[in-house]
Amino acid sequence: MNLPNSITMSRIVMIPLLLWILSPHFPWQAGAEQELLAAILFVLASITDGVDGYLARKRGQVTTMGMLLDPLADKIMVTAAIVALVAYEPQIVKVWIAVVIIGREFAISGLRSIAASEGFTIQASDLGKLKTVIQIVAVVATILAHHWYQWDIWLITIPVRWTAITAIYFCAAVSIISAIDYFIGFWKQIDRASKDRRNSFVLSRRKGAGTQSAN
Repeated sequence: MNLPNSITMSRIVMIPLLLWILSPHFPWQAGAEQELLAAILFVLASITDGVDGYLARKRGQVTTMGMLLDPLADKIMVTAAIVALVAYEPQIVKVWIAVVIIGREFAISGLRSIAASEGFTIQASDLGKLKTVIQIVAVVATILAHHWYQWDIWLITIPVRWTAITAIYFCAAVSIISAIDYFIGFWKQIDRASKDRRNSFVLSRRKGAGTQSAN
C-alpha cells in the first residue's frame, strides 16, 4: 500500500475514534477535553482528505484502490460526523439538516457512478468545494459550541454557538444548491453524450450506404 492510500486509510481509522470521543462513553467529559479532541481530530481528518489526493497526483501513485477508498472515506466521515452531532448537539443539527447533507452526498456519489458507466466524469464544482469548507467549519463549530457559547479573546468576542448555527444552516443550503448544480451538469453531459452517439450512428449509416452504392 502506497503513502496516499495509507493516509486515506488513516482517515477511515479516525472515524470510529471520533464517534467514541463524541459518545457518552468517553471518560473525560467534565472539562473541555472532549470537544477539543473531537474538533482537532476532525480537522486532521479533513486535512488528510486533501493531502492524499495531492500526493497521489504528485508522486504518480493514483491507483484504483485509492480512487475507491478516497470518496468512500469522505462519505463515511461526513455521515458519521453529522449523525453523531444529531445526538451530541440536537439543538443545532436538526434531523432534517442531517438528511439533507447526507442525502446530497449519496446522491452525488450515485451521479458519479452513472457518469462513469457512461464514459465521462463529473468534476468537482466551485460550489462543491465551498460546501466542503463550510461543512468543516460547521462540524468543528458545532462540536465546540457544545461547551462554549462564545470565546472572549482580548477585545474580540467570537460567537461560537451562533457561528455553528449559521454554518450548519448555510451548509444545508449550499448542499441543496450544489446538488442542483451537479444534476444540471450531469444532464448536460448525458445530452452531449447522446448527441455524439446519434451523430456517430448517422455517420456510420452514411458510410455504410456509400460503400454499398460504390459496390
